Amino acid sequence: MKIAIIGAGTLGGALGRSWAKAGHTIVFGVRDPAGGKTRPPLAEIGSTATSKTVSQAVHGADVVVLATPWDAVSEVINAMGDVRDKIIIDCTNPLLLNAEGSLSLSLGSSTSGAEEIARLATGARVAKAFNTYGWENFADSTYPGYGDLKPLMFYCSDDDGAKEAVEKLAKDLGFEPLDTGGLGMARSLEPLALLWIRLNIRESRNANFTWARLTR
Repeated sequence: MKIAIIGAGTLGGALGRSWAKAGHTIVFGVRDPAGGKTRPPLAEIGSTATSKTVSQAVHGADVVVLATPWDAVSEVINAMGDVRDKIIIDCTNPLLLNAEGSLSLSLGSSTSGAEEIARLATGARVAKAFNTYGWENFADSTYPGYGDLKPLMFYCSDDDGAKEAVEKLAKDLGFEPLDTGGLGMARSLEPLALLWIRLNIRESRNANFTWARLTR
């Protein structure tokens, strides 16, 4: 699969490295591939990764992974160009830092970041996934390292093809994919991400935990 990762920070870099190890071709979409501030981990990944402008990366990709900060989403979607029928996996969270220094969500209850992205990205097939954990849990493509119990990857979408792509990519990272329903379920998954972040901070910034499911 050819994956365009828009955003080459810690999250985009971790996903790109791990998916490349799983056999995928990675194209990082950045503002300035030649001399910009954002430097994708091309040397670490090797020949299966390249860096292009956002529109170039999106144009030739099977799947587009949005891994930018929330405040860059509108600009980035505009830079993508025509995304009709493109699968976009939204990994962002609409986080808001208030005056007291604590985090909250700028959207919720009546809409979500994923639904706003679907509105902005006309005709795209949007899924929400890879947003409920920090990048540290995506840094090892062989297995996230939680013993016999597989960590869950919650996802949602209104499009069956987008769901299939998420399931494949989640399994490639060692996660058990869990379909939570239509894209409106992002209104639950984004608060779940905020809970993970707050627990991470509360536990002295220990990012080495995930959600899992016990069944009987």
